[in-house]
Amino acid sequence: MSQVKYFTKDGLEKLKDELERLKSVERPAVSQMIAEAREKGDLSENAEYDAAKNEQGMLELRIAKLEETLSNARVIDESQLNNEKVSILSRVKLKNLKNNAVMEYTLVPENEADIKKGKISVSSPIAQGLLGKEAGEKVDIQVPAGLMNFQVISISRD
Repeated sequence: MSQVKYFTKDGLEKLKDELERLKSVERPAVSQMIAEAREKGDLSENAEYDAAKNEQGMLELRIAKLEETLSNARVIDESQLNNEKVSILSRVKLKNLKNNAVMEYTLVPENEADIKKGKISVSSPIAQGLLGKEAGEKVDIQVPAGLMNFQVISISRD
């Protein structure tokens, strides 16, 4: 049995859109490639046919994984989240106490992490160290580069 995965409403919609695109656009395109390769003759020596069949296998695997993920997906109910403490979907402003750098992150489900957009996985070392903390609290977090010291400046929701 697969593990339940949590998504934001937008994150779940993106997955559904990707699945729909794979089924309605990619699958017919691969089928067409296979049909064209078949028309070229002897399948035992047809590299195009082999490549198309491999691509079809990879596509079907991706579709199956997305369908499994969606069947075990749960949407996070933001109304039930506490804004006083850091939790999933919290937007946290932090101050690095070593160099006084201020950074801001949103803690998101693992599959929606995007560091370029300031979204870090709730299972990352920094997020794990911040969970349950309140504004003003100081926290020491062990990361691969060593021990980092932060102060939580503020907690909000997007």
